[in-house]
Amino acid sequence: MKALRRIWEHFEEGFIVFLLAAMTLVTFVYVILNNLYSFFYWLADAWQGASVPLFAIGDTVMGMAQTMTWSTALTKTLFGWLIFFGLAYGVRTAGHIGVDALVRLTSRPVQKYIGLLACVCCLAYAGLLSVASFEWIQTLMIAGIGAEDLGHVGIMQWHIGLIVPLGFALVFIRFGEIFVRILQNRQTGLGLADEAADALKLAENEDDKS
Repeated sequence: MKALRRIWEHFEEGFIVFLLAAMTLVTFVYVILNNLYSFFYWLADAWQGASVPLFAIGDTVMGMAQTMTWSTALTKTLFGWLIFFGLAYGVRTAGHIGVDALVRLTSRPVQKYIGLLACVCCLAYAGLLSVASFEWIQTLMIAGIGAEDLGHVGIMQWHIGLIVPLGFALVFIRFGEIFVRILQNRQTGLGLADEAADALKLAENEDDKS
């Protein structure tokens, strides 16, 4: 079980890296192509006696840039997948910001009960959105609508939107794990990020360096 969990966590991190890398690569190529053809045109005007067909190269690069109209849609899709897939990753790594200043003023048993209540609310929220978005995906599947600028390669709208129920289902699982850990007294709250504590640690590190 631990091995499967470790494999999934590595896949989770690797998939997020892949989404970020793919977004960066597609955007980089599109920007380069949109600025490169003008360079070849300028070079052809400045070096008219060149044996290399610089105008033809510029036309080719421009044609490649014009055919990449799908790049914006693909980048938006990758970004959407990054957001919803990263929700569960943020829960696991305490990436979401928590506001629990008042909760910490209470005793540890009270913090545990508040943590359980908050966890139940998060489970209800994630479960509700997962089920509702799955019904939305079923409607898109029946409609069979192609994705904007990506439909010509067989990508449908439901392919893109599938990450919404999947992402919230993963969030539901992560909060279920937190709920169990709170019951087992392995933690008291949701384990969210504390900006104030992080700021104090940074300030202390800066003082130590100086």
